Amino acid sequence: MSGGKSPNPITRDKFDAVLFDLDGVLTATATVHAKCWKIMFDEYLQNLASRKGEPFQPFEIATDYRLYVDGKPRFDGVRDFLRSRGIELPEGTPDDSPHTETVCGLGNRKNELINAVLESDGVESYEGSVALIRQIRGEGIAVAVVTSSQNCDAVLKAAGIGDLFTVKVDGNVIHDQHLSGKPAPDGFLAAAKSLGVDPKRAVVVEDAISGVQAGRNGGFGLVIGVARKGDSEELRNHGADIVVKDLGELLD
Repeated sequence: MSGGKSPNPITRDKFDAVLFDLDGVLTATATVHAKCWKIMFDEYLQNLASRKGEPFQPFEIATDYRLYVDGKPRFDGVRDFLRSRGIELPEGTPDDSPHTETVCGLGNRKNELINAVLESDGVESYEGSVALIRQIRGEGIAVAVVTSSQNCDAVLKAAGIGDLFTVKVDGNVIHDQHLSGKPAPDGFLAAAKSLGVDPKRAVVVEDAISGVQAGRNGGFGLVIGVARKGDSEELRNHGADIVVKDLGELLD
């Protein structure tokens, strides 16, 4: 199912809550994140290649971002991508300078870049997503945000939609509670627990491969994939029960 008008599968008799990813599902920030990851990794990879006298292999958004970074906690994304290139760096600490050559330092450099973009350009929300949230809230279905981003509050505030969510499980919560990031289902399970909802009575909405995997791994009642990147089949193959191009397709 993708494109056109689809019957809304989220009904009060079947579900008590819907758990939404943030970037790419609620807000048009996924492409901005991808560009900032590329800037950060290309800076590092160019420097590394120059020091080693080797050819520079750039970070590719179409493959590297999608396979190793998208939807994951920041430092996991750094670690997994570097591992794909056979690069090992010291872990460092979350307080590392953005110019430190550690996993945490590179992750903080990416965060520095995204914060600059948020401040200068602001954030747009997807109209179809906001309309669907208002509709299901009106039917008595609870909603939550579950994201690996540690910028969740800033993004929701910039998009003007922070008041729509009673529960938020973001990268800070994941870190503080020592939860595993996507594709582990921990964040979604924590949100369901906060809402007092059985996972089988909850819906997960995601646009990343790691996110739909998390929904499937958590035994949630329904996993909806949002294919804004033309990746409908991949989302289905990794755990999405339904795939749409925009959540506005599900409006009654």
